[in-house]
Amino acid sequence: MPFTSGDGGYAVYRIPSVVRAADGTVVAFAEGRESRSDAGSIAIVRRRSHDGGCTWGPQAVVADQGDNTIGNPAPVVDPRTGDLVLLSTRNAGTASEDEILRGEVPPEDSRRVFVQRSKDDGRTFSPLREISSTAKRADWRWYATGPGHAIALTRGEHRGRLVVPANHSSAPPDGSSDTGEEDKYYGAHSLYSDDGGRTWHIGFSDDSFDGVLNTNESTAAQLRDGSVYFNTRDQNGSSPETRADGISTDGGETLDAPYAPQPGLVGPVVQGSVLQVRGAGWPLLYAGPSDPGSRAAMAVRVSDDDGRTWENRYPVSDAPAAYSDLVQLRGHRVGLLYETGESDTYETITFVRIDLGELR
Repeated sequence: MPFTSGDGGYAVYRIPSVVRAADGTVVAFAEGRESRSDAGSIAIVRRRSHDGGCTWGPQAVVADQGDNTIGNPAPVVDPRTGDLVLLSTRNAGTASEDEILRGEVPPEDSRRVFVQRSKDDGRTFSPLREISSTAKRADWRWYATGPGHAIALTRGEHRGRLVVPANHSSAPPDGSSDTGEEDKYYGAHSLYSDDGGRTWHIGFSDDSFDGVLNTNESTAAQLRDGSVYFNTRDQNGSSPETRADGISTDGGETLDAPYAPQPGLVGPVVQGSVLQVRGAGWPLLYAGPSDPGSRAAMAVRVSDDDGRTWENRYPVSDAPAAYSDLVQLRGHRVGLLYETGESDTYETITFVRIDLGELR
């Protein structure tokens, strides 16, 4: 397994993401943490596999800000250059999410957005370059890229565009007695780049804040017709569903209609991952825990109709499980990188290979 808590110099590994580099190498990312806390000293680490995830090379640090937090790795391969582009977010290690939500943290210590590049298929990465001025609005407080892989559009008018699913929180309106810590102020949005990750733009932004759907951590896939499917966690909204989804036909700039609850994806409030399998007739996949009452029972759900309906065709394990990411491998397989353990959700980040024939 790529990451085991307590090994490699970190007490805990969390927030997996995975991508297949231009040369076919599978690159797995995670946050290396000094504790289970979402705050404090957190770095981004990676491991690489040359055999489709059967074995893994040594661990290396991609980004480390000392006592501060840098995480939420969102990798994507630029199809024009083959470069691996990695987005992430940073804040002071002393700043908690609640303090950031309440607007109590100065801008330099709050959530900031960065990009790195690898020209050698994930072996090494460039220094962090900040893009907050174009990727984050002034009234946004919390902010996170992904978590999980971003996508490159391969067909249609916006072919070559990089699209990053992301999320944020907004400040309450003037005169409100709210603090901004309320779940209804979470929202999902997209980022996109038409020049291989050098410049970035904010696409759609869900800022409904009605408390019905509190969109949050999100994931995306380009469907066979060229449209982009977005799927998001519902952060404790009043809707009975814990997932919502939407479609963009302009490359992530807007949603054709607001996010709508997705009753076909049953599970707890947690991050999830989607992947459109490449090849004629292959389905759209979703990975996430399937136990509605707890973070457990990782499963791969399958949609043959572009995300309208879903079937649980591949239960992975009954064990505790939380965040995950999907990647297409060579040889009619997909890989699933996910948090799990025998008695605890965050003991390991494990990689499993799944034959696509088992998802038919």
